Amino acid sequence: MNQEKNNFGMFVVSLDFELNWGVRDVFNIKEYGKNILKGRDAIPKILLLFKKNDICATWASVGLLTFFNKKDLINNIPDNLPKYLNTHLNPYKFLLNVGENEKSDPYHFGYSLIREIEQTPGMEIGSHTFSHYYCLEKNDNKSAFYSDLLASHNAFSRLGIQTDSLIFCRNQYDNYSISIAKKAGFKFFRGNENHWLYRPRPKNLESLPLRALRFSDSYINISGNHLNSIMRKEFINVPSSRFLRPTGYSALEKMRIIRIKAAMTQAAITGKCFHLWWHPHNFGKNTSENLIFLGEIIKHYVILKDTYGMKSLNMKSVLS
Repeated sequence: MNQEKNNFGMFVVSLDFELNWGVRDVFNIKEYGKNILKGRDAIPKILLLFKKNDICATWASVGLLTFFNKKDLINNIPDNLPKYLNTHLNPYKFLLNVGENEKSDPYHFGYSLIREIEQTPGMEIGSHTFSHYYCLEKNDNKSAFYSDLLASHNAFSRLGIQTDSLIFCRNQYDNYSISIAKKAGFKFFRGNENHWLYRPRPKNLESLPLRALRFSDSYINISGNHLNSIMRKEFINVPSSRFLRPTGYSALEKMRIIRIKAAMTQAAITGKCFHLWWHPHNFGKNTSENLIFLGEIIKHYVILKDTYGMKSLNMKSVLS
């Protein structure tokens, strides 16, 4: 195991691309559908911002959203399925509600966006599992995770895409799920911040006080900046530094941008990695404001690149 020593800082970006597959157990279409559609509209704008500023990023995508139509989707479902004790978590019981294709159901199909992402320089398509799989929720068939990851590989292989990076859904993982991901052939993953606030947990342990502390940590430094040196090993952890919360608390936004810029600057000076992540649907509300905020972060990266030689990388390229 070797620790990579860099004389430049790294700015890594990843996005969890999931459409309704990632929120269907929390919100219904009536409640959150507009955010998903506006999030779709935001993706080309995010890509344009990335392209103009030579930003690299990993888009970890749910395998279920890659298909051309419902028949195609159903024909590629793995035989070995999870058996969550909370059956509402099972997306396969939800398939009757899925439309026929991307035109009629943009909430569950995203083939055109996958292609647009793929064709943008510096973008990596990664996996967010096939079915938005929950590794730490109670499940009577844990062997289904391996089948899910193979189905994810197959879904992207059909599009001519090799997926080397995996982002665990809801940031839930443990030693078992890491071992299965390695077995399935993944080479990189996004680990959580190294602090008890961000420890992987099932949803029932995500208490309101815990979430409030994490929210506060976006604005004031409670847990640290989470800058990392990347360890060269069989399955490479490219840990998260900061979740890019949606804009909407105007009185606090200055504090949030100061916190992010300070961490980025420290990474640039010390040759460490700063890893920022979010979901496209987080930009589904206040889209213009969120894009402006992201633009401010990218402007700061450009300054750090010119001043300290900081590099923009996706997860797959951190050791290249």
